[in-house]
Amino acid sequence: MKVSSPLRFLRIITSVNSKYGGPIEGVKQITKVLTCLGHETEIVSLDRPDSSWIKESGLSVHALGKVISSYGYTSTLTTWLGLNASNFDVVIVHGLWQYTGFGTWCVLRKSQTPYFVYPHGMLDPWFKQAYPLKHLKKMLYWRWGEYRVLRDARAVLFTCEEERLLASKSFWPYKCQEAVVSYGTSEPSGDPFLLKETFLKQYPELRGKRLFLFLSRIHVKKGCDLLLDGFAKVANSDPALHLVMAGPDQSGWQVELQRQAERLGIASRITWTGMLSGDLKWGAYHASEVFVLPSHQENFGIVVAEAMACGKPVLISNKINIWREIENDGAGLVANDDLVGTVSLLNNWIALPEIEKETMRRNAKSCFSNRFEIHQAARSLLDVLSKYGSNHPL
Repeated sequence: MKVSSPLRFLRIITSVNSKYGGPIEGVKQITKVLTCLGHETEIVSLDRPDSSWIKESGLSVHALGKVISSYGYTSTLTTWLGLNASNFDVVIVHGLWQYTGFGTWCVLRKSQTPYFVYPHGMLDPWFKQAYPLKHLKKMLYWRWGEYRVLRDARAVLFTCEEERLLASKSFWPYKCQEAVVSYGTSEPSGDPFLLKETFLKQYPELRGKRLFLFLSRIHVKKGCDLLLDGFAKVANSDPALHLVMAGPDQSGWQVELQRQAERLGIASRITWTGMLSGDLKWGAYHASEVFVLPSHQENFGIVVAEAMACGKPVLISNKINIWREIENDGAGLVANDDLVGTVSLLNNWIALPEIEKETMRRNAKSCFSNRFEIHQAARSLLDVLSKYGSNHPL
C-alpha cells in the first residue's frame, strides 16, 4: 500500500452518535482532512439505519444494527465485511470490548486487507481498579477474543506514549505491534466574539461571570464530584466565579451531583447545560476563563485539545494521558486526581497574576498548534500506514 496514492479507508465504530464522546469526534475531524488530501472514507457502525444521528454525522455510514446484547453482536457485520472489505485499502477499528473488533478479526485475520485498532484508552489499568468485577469478566474474554484481535492487527494505534506504556499493564498475555500516532482536532472556525455571544445569549445569566468550564460526559471517571467539592472550597474567593457543567448525562448521575451541589451551598453558582455542540460548544469555550477536567482516566481528551485550540489554559489531572505535553508547554496546570489536587488547580489558577495567565493562554494555543492540530494527526497516521501497510511480520 502506497500512501502517496489515494486510499480508501473503512472505519469501524460502535456508534457515530456524538454523545459517546471523543472517538467519533476524532473520526469526523480526520475524515475531513483526509478527504481534502484525496482519500476516501466510509464508516461501518452498529447503529440502527434510521437513527437520526446518522445523517447528522455528515459521514458515509453503513449502519448495520440492530444488535443483540450490549456486546453489540450482529451477524450482519461479518457478512458485510466478507462482501466489501476487499474494496478498501485499510480498515481501522475504533475501541475494544465490542463485536466490532472480534467480527473484523474473524473476517480479516487471513485477508490481504490490513486492519488496525485504536484502543482509545480502553486498556488503561484504571478500569481494573475501578471496576474489578467487570475486569474479571474481561479477563475471561481476553485470551479468546480481544487478545487475538490486537495480536493479529497490522498495528495497534496509541494516541500518545503514555497510553502505550499503560496498555500492557491490565491483561496477560499481551502481544501486538504497537505504534504511537498523533491525535487531535480542528481549530474552530468563526469569530470568537460572535461564538461567545451565541453562548451568552442562550445563557444570559452567565454574562459578566468568571466561567470555569467542564465540558465532557457526566461520568464517574471524569471526576465531576471532585470538581464540585473543589469549587465549593474556592467559590467564596470571588462572587463572580461560576462553574459551567456541560455534557450529556448517560448514567443518571447528574441528579446526585446536583444534590451534592445543594449540600455544598453552591447550586446557584453552577449551570448545567447538557450536551453542547456546534456554535454553542465553541461559544462555551470562548466565554470561559479556563477549562477544568480532574478526570480519573482519560486516554487523550479531545475536549482538552479543543479548549487549547480556543486559547484556553487547561486545569487537568495527571491521569489525562497528554498531561506531560501540557505541563512541558506551560499550557495549563496539572495535579493529582483527588480533592487536594483539584483544589490546588483552582486555587493556583485564581492566584496566578494576569500576566502569567496571558502567557499561559498563548502557550495553550501554541501547544495545540504544534502537537494536536488535526493536519498533524493526519500526517502521522499516513506515516504509520506507510510503515505498516504492506505485509509486516509481528
